[in-house]
Amino acid sequence: MPVHRPGPIRPRRLFLVALLLTAFSLLHPATASAAEAPDTPDATATATPARGSAHMGMGVVAHDGQGGLPAGTRASQAEGVDVASYQGNVSWSTLWNSGVRWAYTKASEGTYYRNPYFSQQYTGSYDVGMLRGAYHFATPDTSDGATQADYFVDSGGGWYGDGRTLPGTLDIEWNPYGDACFGKSQSAMVTWIRDFLNQYKARTGRNAVIYTATNWWTQCTGNYGGFSASPLWIARYASTAGTLPAGWSSYTMWQYTSSGPTVGDHDRFNGALDRVQALAGG
Repeated sequence: MPVHRPGPIRPRRLFLVALLLTAFSLLHPATASAAEAPDTPDATATATPARGSAHMGMGVVAHDGQGGLPAGTRASQAEGVDVASYQGNVSWSTLWNSGVRWAYTKASEGTYYRNPYFSQQYTGSYDVGMLRGAYHFATPDTSDGATQADYFVDSGGGWYGDGRTLPGTLDIEWNPYGDACFGKSQSAMVTWIRDFLNQYKARTGRNAVIYTATNWWTQCTGNYGGFSASPLWIARYASTAGTLPAGWSSYTMWQYTSSGPTVGDHDRFNGALDRVQALAGG
């Protein structure tokens, strides 16, 4: 019986086989081996924010969590807000009508960023009758404290004896761009803060306010207690301000939420409006 021997595969058949294999791989990409998979970053990873985008309380929820709101005590604790460029043009008349009486605007960050909305936010709050101030987001890993204090004052963070301008605030908290303590030891961080405060006072005659969270302060300064001459602005999203950093027996201001109406970041002054006016007056 003759044996049938298959002839060579014709080019047309090879083409059809290759076409079918290509179509199958497109429809079933999971069948590719791990070695063939491209080396791409995990799409779920949190991206580092752009320099300049930091603002007060940016890391509070992630590091400290978020609890309930404080009891309504606006009669004895004047309501305030803090704003930055990500909030754009702010409706100050709406905030005024809701009972907000003081505001802080981000002026600068490091020595490389000025808030493009500063004029609308800083002047707008003043124009509706609020007491206003400016704050600086510190980046101790990019330049020294005295240099950043100068940049802050030159960016609108100075103080004026008009009875309605509050002293500038040093926003010193978790680093959104890298290491929580900006790569500094606790003693080096204390030195950086001292240099900023000393230069700010030399330029304005006022002690800058310190905005921080107790957990960050403990971690990154060793809970240093030597800056009590500066008013404390504590960040804690809960029904109470909680334990304060060493050196302060009470807070001056308290950022208690990042989810308030109109503008998310709401604050309370430790006293009625006359105490806010006293701080502005020096």
